Amino acid sequence: MNHDLLIRNATVIDGTRAPRFCADIAVSDARIAAVGPLESAPAERDIEATGPIPAPGFIDAHTHDDRMLLSDPAMAPKVSQGVTTVITGNCGISLACSPAKAAQTPPLDLLDNEGGWFRFPTFAAYCEELAAKPAALNAACLVGHTTLRCAVMDDLSRAATPAETAKMRERVREALAAGAIGVSTGTAYVPAAAAPTAEIIEVCRALGEFGGVYVTHMRNEDAHITASIDETCAIGRALKVPVIISHHKCAGVPNHGRSVETLAQIEQAMRGQHVGLDCYPYVASSTVLRADRLSQSTRIIITWSKPHPEFSGVDLDEVARRLGVSQAQAVEQIKPAGAIYFMLDETDVQRILAFDETMIGSDGLPHDAVPHPRLWGTFPRVLGHYARDLKLFSLETAVYKMTGLPAKKFGLTGRGVLQAGAHADITLFDAETVIDTADFTRSTAPAKGIHTVMVGGETVWVDGRATGARPGRVLLNERVAKRP
Repeated sequence: MNHDLLIRNATVIDGTRAPRFCADIAVSDARIAAVGPLESAPAERDIEATGPIPAPGFIDAHTHDDRMLLSDPAMAPKVSQGVTTVITGNCGISLACSPAKAAQTPPLDLLDNEGGWFRFPTFAAYCEELAAKPAALNAACLVGHTTLRCAVMDDLSRAATPAETAKMRERVREALAAGAIGVSTGTAYVPAAAAPTAEIIEVCRALGEFGGVYVTHMRNEDAHITASIDETCAIGRALKVPVIISHHKCAGVPNHGRSVETLAQIEQAMRGQHVGLDCYPYVASSTVLRADRLSQSTRIIITWSKPHPEFSGVDLDEVARRLGVSQAQAVEQIKPAGAIYFMLDETDVQRILAFDETMIGSDGLPHDAVPHPRLWGTFPRVLGHYARDLKLFSLETAVYKMTGLPAKKFGLTGRGVLQAGAHADITLFDAETVIDTADFTRSTAPAKGIHTVMVGGETVWVDGRATGARPGRVLLNERVAKRP
């Protein structure tokens, strides 16, 4: 058989957490045809891999790439890191099922603070445009509860009425039937904070029927974090579905060190239900500018400001100095805006990263004028800084956390592993040199050490540049995809 591609003489890390091994990898018709000794196998194209390590393409477990898939389909911030699949629609924020007014509703404005992108009344309409204008990588999409609230409610400061809940529930059903992989919530934010647990359960009733997941930016990640974990798990039990805790962290100096407590709580919950979590490898978070974060943060950097774009990339204390006001007053003057908050503890970050079931998610915000460096650096930072340099875990474990583990948690069959029959999403990286170069002064710098990235067997990134190929697909909920 003449293969499309043969990766020869490779040291393979296959995404299962098994020890690396020597093999050749054959690719045919966008799938991995064989893994093993294939020296004599003919192929249309060869890649000699005596240096770089082939691994499954990385799966970014937590993104806000809903719009970037359409507005910047080369997806350079992600493919340059080796990412071949993104999970979108997180934190209750999705372009799908959206009204135009969403652009004026924080935190929905993280996807579009100018207007024009919240134009997809149904999940099916969003997927149709993604299919018609494919990106360089794959997307598995959640539908956001905050987006749904904005679409059906005239007052977001209260609980939904039974009629409004029923409308949201029907939109969730339509989205799941069209291929959404689940529902996300962001009850930490004002537009969804008024939603009681009962509302969330009723809105998400169809998740069990369609095999979807419940993903949440929890109600609280600081003083009341354990109560929020309890609520998250209770929702999962009521719906009988897997839950995933987004960007797990213990925010604010008074809560530093509490990851010992929260991880024990999560581990206990895992004994009775399906619970997952993701984490980004930084001590700073990033979202819309909020005054309530002032007391929790040791430093705040403005990432964008609609009325004052000149302050993008400037520390808030300097903004306040230039305006001649207090930091709290400066926040009110420059909103709507976004910010980076230094409010986490490195020991907590490492403990959460090292937890056996933690996936890797960038939580990058691609439309910020000066984004958090996690947008460009998350995955090489885990491979280089935490696995290779700090030896927090093995390289095999690092790869598993960004491949096989998220594929399992999100139900992405045939992805996240380098095995015969799997989709040919492959990243080749140099284990000795891979590292993030983006930082808080130069936040959009591509990583080093990512050699070649393939999606469905097509090369989308090689030798530090995008190829222009657009083989990405919308990965539909598999229970829907298998229906006649």
